[in-house]
Amino acid sequence: MSDHVAPENTTGKALRINRDLSRYGAFAEIGAGQEVARHFFQAGKASQTIAKTISAYDMIVSDDIYGKEESGRYVCESRVAKMLTHEYDLLIDRLSETRGAQSRFFTFANTVATASSSSNKQSHGWMGVRFQSEPGGPCNDIILHVRMLDRHRLQQQESLGVLGVNLLDCAFYHLHSEDFISHLVSGLKQGQVVIDVIKFAGPDTAHFDVRLMNLQLVHRGLADAILFSPQNEILNISDAVYGKSLLIQRGTFRPVTVTHVDVLQKGIAQLKEDVKKGEGKDLDVLPMMELTMHNLQTDGHINEKDFLDRVETLTSMGLHVMISNFFLFYGLKRFIRRYNPHCMALVVGASHLNKLFTEEHYENLEGGLLEGLGKLLDEKTRLYVYPHKTPMLCLTTKSFFPSPHLRHIYSYFIENKQIVDISGCDETGEYLHSIDVLKMMEAGNSDWEKLVPENVRTLIKSKKLFGLK
Repeated sequence: MSDHVAPENTTGKALRINRDLSRYGAFAEIGAGQEVARHFFQAGKASQTIAKTISAYDMIVSDDIYGKEESGRYVCESRVAKMLTHEYDLLIDRLSETRGAQSRFFTFANTVATASSSSNKQSHGWMGVRFQSEPGGPCNDIILHVRMLDRHRLQQQESLGVLGVNLLDCAFYHLHSEDFISHLVSGLKQGQVVIDVIKFAGPDTAHFDVRLMNLQLVHRGLADAILFSPQNEILNISDAVYGKSLLIQRGTFRPVTVTHVDVLQKGIAQLKEDVKKGEGKDLDVLPMMELTMHNLQTDGHINEKDFLDRVETLTSMGLHVMISNFFLFYGLKRFIRRYNPHCMALVVGASHLNKLFTEEHYENLEGGLLEGLGKLLDEKTRLYVYPHKTPMLCLTTKSFFPSPHLRHIYSYFIENKQIVDISGCDETGEYLHSIDVLKMMEAGNSDWEKLVPENVRTLIKSKKLFGLK
């Protein structure tokens, strides 16, 4: 079978790899069975490809082979990294002398927890491949975090097997394809899996921009959201938000302004007070700046340079940046609540209250606006409102008046302190919009430099971000 002819199904892909006499490697799978390796055994000629398979199900056995994790967890990124390192090093040590000149070695590993439809647990896992592109060459890694959405364990295991074979197929035959992600999910139905982290390492994967690859996951609907660290690393959201109180500020940040910074600082101070009252203990506050796909797209297309400029300026301030598919806040809140039960605040400018109380936004819900706001706001989820101040007026929660038939709903959330002001008009300056700063930049008006944080100004000028001339 030619390497240039794409096999139609998972068995065909496994058979192509088995027939490729230069590929030789090991499989290590924990949690859901040998779901990936079995495709290679069933396809035939597996002896030409597989040096070893292992399933270290027993925790004591697993710890003896790969070492213990500090977290005590087994389904985590550090575990799959240890599995890849251990098995790959063994392979090289044992076989490089006899096969190294003609073999491109690889190791596949996964650590997975499946769950039945009646369980409250999540079905998720980490999988990765370490591989050589040429005999004797350096190794490269591709690592994924995946959630299986099928209701039954058998279906989850099946989708895991398909994805694992696809990952190997991509590493070996589609490494330079512009449609890498499409090959990665080939044969999987919409809604079967979520891939919310993809990482690359090694010289043969250096052409991938990990930020853009993860953005593709959200754009294609394969992930609800992705999270960047201040170091521009891709984080697993469930791990990043664990045990923290969260402050989420939504915006376009094109570019981030001094108003955004003031909103953030006042929001953090307010949340720390609310955490003491609501949690009865101190929790670290994790602030996140959130961009929606809606705010990144123009006519369905994404300007990748503009996206990278926004992420880079925000992370340069030591901030986490989330990219999400949630147009409405209640969807974002429900997503976060999968991983975090602690105090959470969403921060908006007072001028956005009108959008929050626009009934058309909730037409897809049987209970309409009341259901949407009920899903958004609760004892541990609040909306922080920042004054929208102009030379002519200053908007706060007290100056917003929804339609008469909605006023009692608004009053309910105000009286229960689920919608609260985080600053007064006397404590804030004029509200600065990103678009106004951008227009100054485009017009060559240097006054824009006073309206953004100092380190952001330096970064924009040094790298000519946002089209600065």
